[in-house]
Amino acid sequence: MTDVARRAGVSAQTVSRVSNGHPGVVGSTREQVLTAMQELGYRPNSAARALKYGQFRTIGVILFTLSTVGNSRTLEAIVDHAASEGYAITLIPVAVPTRDGVLGAFTRLGELAVDAVIVIMENHLVDTAAVSLPSGVPVVVVDSDADDRYATVDTDQVDGARLAVRHLLDLGHRTVWHVAGPEESFAAERRAAAWRTTLERSGRRVPPPARGDWSSDSGYRAGLLLADEPDCTAVFAANDQMALGLLRAFHDRGRIVPRDVSVVGFDDIPDAVSFIPPLTTVHQDFAEVGRRCVERVLRQVRAEAVEPGTSLVPIRLVVRESTAPPRHRH
Repeated sequence: MTDVARRAGVSAQTVSRVSNGHPGVVGSTREQVLTAMQELGYRPNSAARALKYGQFRTIGVILFTLSTVGNSRTLEAIVDHAASEGYAITLIPVAVPTRDGVLGAFTRLGELAVDAVIVIMENHLVDTAAVSLPSGVPVVVVDSDADDRYATVDTDQVDGARLAVRHLLDLGHRTVWHVAGPEESFAAERRAAAWRTTLERSGRRVPPPARGDWSSDSGYRAGLLLADEPDCTAVFAANDQMALGLLRAFHDRGRIVPRDVSVVGFDDIPDAVSFIPPLTTVHQDFAEVGRRCVERVLRQVRAEAVEPGTSLVPIRLVVRESTAPPRHRH
């Protein structure tokens, strides 16, 4: 730091202010310091800074998989918002989706230099009594069911599913079939429960749900079965990838969407508008989920009050060309 100060012609205190991102430094002076840092190959010592200020300015993120759209887009948003707050991200993947795997990830937390942790874990393992995070670590849980133990951020899964089913019923379909996500997923569980409840409250028959694993292949397999159901004129898929598989299965079986059967997805992935036909789907605001996660966990780091419970991010239905009234109203 002394070498940088000498090269830039400023005090060591000014170098410290620049390296810590302090706003009270004149622009031209900041540029002189940054140039000197680059020329000398200087990097601030994060360990020394942590000892001095008691913070690592790093957030740990525990997650199972990046293969799902929701997880990857939520993580991207968390990284962006953390960076805007001057924090880095340490990724702690759970290699094996078992209770031991979860416990192993939580154990590694104690070995890493993180100020807080965000858990992206949409299955039931985080809700078991045997799994708990280290005490004293600020925590926010995404898309899960942490009871009142931790602050939770989620999109409004229930309202999203209700809007999807209600849209199809309002078009005139007698009932709505469902391709659900995996049983261990809280998101899939909430969407399926809301689908069922909406049908029951409307006095409609509840068809047996098909079960997928979020992949388009599982949606395709479900679609082949549903194509053989003569009463199936409307399907709500628990995510857009399974909806994509449905569209292909119906095409292969000669059932035209939306003339013969309407399809609604969930997520509103960027490619949904390019499906054939463009997909009606529930839009989830993953950027807002990431922002709220970072905001809530940093409020805890700063010793501000954060109430346990869930912060729900609103959703909306995006109507495109994959839904239409049934050909024959009964």
